[in-house]
Amino acid sequence: MNILKGNAPDSMPDVMPVLSRGKHRNPRSGACFMEFASYLAGEAWSDHPACTHPLLSSVARMVNDCTSDTARARLVPLIPSVIGLRGDDARVRLLIALRAATSALPVTSADHQRALAVGILNCERHLTEPDGTIPADVADRIRISFDAAPETERWAREFIASMGSWSRSKFTDRTAETIIRVSVQGIAEACVPDPDGQLFELLAGAIEDCTMMLHPASQARSGMPTAEPAHVTPAQHARATATARR
Repeated sequence: MNILKGNAPDSMPDVMPVLSRGKHRNPRSGACFMEFASYLAGEAWSDHPACTHPLLSSVARMVNDCTSDTARARLVPLIPSVIGLRGDDARVRLLIALRAATSALPVTSADHQRALAVGILNCERHLTEPDGTIPADVADRIRISFDAAPETERWAREFIASMGSWSRSKFTDRTAETIIRVSVQGIAEACVPDPDGQLFELLAGAIEDCTMMLHPASQARSGMPTAEPAHVTPAQHARATATARR
């Protein structure tokens, strides 16, 4: 299944729901993305079902609410993909927040960019291994995002350097929720040709990140690569970036 193209999985029911914003008391009054996921999972009707990681649910709810009425139906084929994506791996919240922030930074307004840049560096710090390495795909995503806003990156690094106790701060669900909220709102309000398409890609990317961490075997069955990603040190990353800019 290629969820980025919106192909419906085999488990998609014949009757498609009409998604709408907000919370609904029951199916008769409508459904949001996660409410329909709760229905497909056989749970009690809820927009906070137990079948999905809480932060992935947050992304889905926010994308559902910020997508335009005319484009929201495109999200429907993604709904079954979030069912069963749950687990305690602390890296999941980091990858979800990073996906959101790096997606939004290049297109969001200057008012949001600084907060997102600090959020990206916070995620990068927590995703860096004790030996100083970081997955190459994560490093690439960060670099591509910052290349679109180099002045913001410079400000964020200087700001963090001035915060002596910052290195001991924890990355909590509340931190991730804030990054996700600013990111989704920033994309929805951005002056870009297709904000709805970018919101779709954000949600689809977050689903793939969670699948990679929580259900790697299902990725193998779907033909997606499951090999451990290459790791690079921050110094190697910096050298590669400098070479590419020459």
